Amino acid sequence: MQNKLLKLVTFCPVSHADKVRAALFSAGAGFIGNYDSCSFNVEGFGTFRALEGANPFVGEQNKLHKEREERIEVIFPAYLMDSLLTAMRSAHPYEEVAYDVYSLSNVYPGAGSGVVGDLPKRLSSNEFLLRLKNILGTEHLKISEGNKKDDIGRIALCGGSGSFLIPEAIKAEADVFITADLRYHDFTDYGRRILLVDAGHYETEIHGFHQLRSLLVEKFPNFAVHFSEMGTNPVRYI
Repeated sequence: MQNKLLKLVTFCPVSHADKVRAALFSAGAGFIGNYDSCSFNVEGFGTFRALEGANPFVGEQNKLHKEREERIEVIFPAYLMDSLLTAMRSAHPYEEVAYDVYSLSNVYPGAGSGVVGDLPKRLSSNEFLLRLKNILGTEHLKISEGNKKDDIGRIALCGGSGSFLIPEAIKAEADVFITADLRYHDFTDYGRRILLVDAGHYETEIHGFHQLRSLLVEKFPNFAVHFSEMGTNPVRYI
């Protein structure tokens, strides 16, 4: 997904650069693919003059000061900005921290809709569909009729309305794409290229609530988490 990454640039005394970098990394900055602690750094000097009422870490009031500083650049997902800026300010020695935040067009593979995964062992299409019905707790699946796939190994999945991801599932060489709210023309346009499975909007999303409950129980063990047993699926099958 694009437009979900930002770049933070800040400037600090060389003596505190390691501390500021460590704080930024701990707050979630600097991840690029399978690498962490990624940053770009260059030394230079900054100038400033502390005015009346200031409490400068270096320099004196009303005198122009030149300080050896490092420019630190890190990339981070946009949702971390508040916590990242808090971490930066807590580690930075200056009372007024100079920084810039830039929007990036880079693709962020850690955000977006849908997942792709491989089964440990390929299954026949009939066996796979039966297992899928059992996992989802449904007796009904709507599938593409024209697909001749005999076995299933790579699965693409998007809970809820995921028809917009059909081309991406095909590009990922998935054998099957499981989602919901597929249209008639989705089946006619793509059904011979990939096995399409419309498993129901509620059926493909409700399991996310179970995962959320597990995470809440794990992260907040002192709180009692109640999962509603009331059925909310507005669709009935006869």
